[in-house]
Amino acid sequence: MNYITDDSKIQGELLDRFIKYVKIWTESNGEKADSGIMPSEERERDLAKQLAAELTVMGLQDVQTTPECYTYAWLPASKGCEKVPPFCLLAHIDTVDEVSGKDVKPIIHPKYDGAVIDLQCGVRHDPSKDAALAEAAEKHETIITADGTTLLGADDKAGVSAIMTAIQYLVENPEVKHGKIEVIFSPDEETGHGMDKVPLKLIKSKFAYTVDGGHAGELETECFNAYGAKVTFTGKACHTGTARKGGMVNALCAAARFVESLPNNQRPETTDGCEGFFAPMEITGSIETAEVSLLLRDFTDSGMAERIETVKALAQSAALSFGAKAECSFKEQYRNMKSVLDKNPDVVEKLVQAYKESGVEPVFSPIRGGTDGSRLTELGIPTPNIFTGGHNFHGRAEWCSLNQMSLAADVLINLARKIADC
Repeated sequence: MNYITDDSKIQGELLDRFIKYVKIWTESNGEKADSGIMPSEERERDLAKQLAAELTVMGLQDVQTTPECYTYAWLPASKGCEKVPPFCLLAHIDTVDEVSGKDVKPIIHPKYDGAVIDLQCGVRHDPSKDAALAEAAEKHETIITADGTTLLGADDKAGVSAIMTAIQYLVENPEVKHGKIEVIFSPDEETGHGMDKVPLKLIKSKFAYTVDGGHAGELETECFNAYGAKVTFTGKACHTGTARKGGMVNALCAAARFVESLPNNQRPETTDGCEGFFAPMEITGSIETAEVSLLLRDFTDSGMAERIETVKALAQSAALSFGAKAECSFKEQYRNMKSVLDKNPDVVEKLVQAYKESGVEPVFSPIRGGTDGSRLTELGIPTPNIFTGGHNFHGRAEWCSLNQMSLAADVLINLARKIADC
């Protein structure tokens, strides 16, 4: 059944909610998060407080925002469904720090007809170069973009909006039966630390669903294994005028050689599907000491082990080329959730049924990244990922389909019905 997509009034309320959320600046800070600060930016609390207030008005129970900025609440089960196993819905409130999320100015394009959209800063939405946008044009979907100066924030405020709309619908329509539903809105997912301090003691659910995907129909049960790596090169500084041959060892040169030596066909921009990659993210330092930060991604454990060894070997080779020293450190960020979800097929089967009830054909595609669900699955709560209708994440060309966001809310309502089955 389609509860939201068939009701223009509720769909309009969903749009208003989404516009309100994306205007709230919640850009997180990777450097601060890496140092253990949670939330990494105090501004994330602005949306957390807004959501807590709305959940309270809806009548949810135990509404709270933890000191680390996780907003938690639960919706009581319908009468007669008290024994239905509870489940949890999650979305994250922060946006990436690579592109500004401040002063977002969303633009609504009703019944989009496929015309090229030219925005500020040279941002262009062209359906001839964006298959998802072309599909949205064919269906005359209402799409939302930013003005070109910032990202939009659909990642993941589209997910937040879909959850809030579905919960409000269930509150206002008690004839739709459901068990207990827990809700968590998390900070710092974009920094890779979204589940670092998740309040597990509050969560009663044995399974959960993140709403943090992309195009309508995507159902994600598999993701990368992910490591962060740092390679530190140590050289020897001296005055450039007296360096002469052998007098100086330039750590920056070794760092540059290392980055250049990474396989060109194994970078994010040259891979697709289930192909892993090496992603250099930052080079900092000076002649004496230079550091390269990079991300390692692979869908298999053996592939990740090979990538770690490759980084070590290439780092040592680059260091030797300039007479420098190299030290490598690695930190696991999240693991592929597939093996755990394969052991809990009912969690995915109920979701597949909910997709079909909403008129959506599930498309299983691996996540070339990770979600809070990846980490939560590691922590013992199987958590597949649901689409949101957002596209072109992490850039100024980001856009979102209201129709697809509405479908995501429909899926959540049907999911609650299917799990309750009462």
